Amino acid sequence: MTAYEPPSAQGAADAGSGDVYDAVVLAGGAARRLGGADKPGVRVGARALLDRVLAACADARTTVVVADPRPTARPVTWAREDPPGGGPLAALDAGLRHTTAERVVVLSADLPFLDEGTVRRLLATLGTSGADGALLTDADGRDQPLVAAYRGSALRRELASLADADGRVTGLPLRRLTGALDLTRVQDPVASFDCDTWDDIATARARIREHGHVLDEWISAVKDELGLDLDVDTKLLLDLARDAAHGVARPAAPLTTFLVGYAAAQAKGGEGGPEAVAEASRKAAALALRWAEEAAAKPDAAPDATPDTRPDAG
Repeated sequence: MTAYEPPSAQGAADAGSGDVYDAVVLAGGAARRLGGADKPGVRVGARALLDRVLAACADARTTVVVADPRPTARPVTWAREDPPGGGPLAALDAGLRHTTAERVVVLSADLPFLDEGTVRRLLATLGTSGADGALLTDADGRDQPLVAAYRGSALRRELASLADADGRVTGLPLRRLTGALDLTRVQDPVASFDCDTWDDIATARARIREHGHVLDEWISAVKDELGLDLDVDTKLLLDLARDAAHGVARPAAPLTTFLVGYAAAQAKGGEGGPEAVAEASRKAAALALRWAEEAAAKPDAAPDATPDTRPDAG
């Protein structure tokens, strides 16, 4: 049913904040072109499509997933349209009820290349445009209303106007809502790429293994698998691994980076965060350089030593 209560005091206070937003992720479609497969659970880069989308809106105050509950890489609020299968507009209606922020990011659960930067760009565009919403367009210029940031008040207003006598919007197409909104558009053919077919899945899986993407994808997958919410300077770590491998021995690279991670985890009682990783990396990198410089010098003896005072003299 579509009958909205005024936002809570917290929601009203947050309405003027430039940083606060809620997210609604629609993940309950039938996936007919995938033969009825569980599309949100299909893996790209060893990560479920749903988890990839959830990572992109990780800084949302509240994230609502409209679907039957399932394990996810981060905590979410679950919702379901009534009746299930009532279409994307009914699903959006159900999810929106659990939000109070004035800005709401609305996403489908099949966007393998969506990232936090795109979400921030949509929110920034919404903030500066004065429009009801900011959405992405795909490579062909088509609107993608499920990759968008909206003003919650505008969504609630139009949903209420579309509801039937029972307060429902079941079965109505999403364009009935978006057609009544003032929207601004952001072109992004990569982030707007969605996976409707197995060919789309194959394309996404191939792209993330390209040279320019594979390392970031792997690091993101590892962080998800280990439950880590930590942004680190990967270039710093790679430089450290290179210095350890070249200046000491190849096995020194993985062992050194492991020790850096362990040291960072111990720093400040486990509260060190990215700064602790960076500091431990800098110390280890300096050590590796000193080690390499000493090895390169290869002196036969200390500068002021006589032959019988060298460390290995008999």
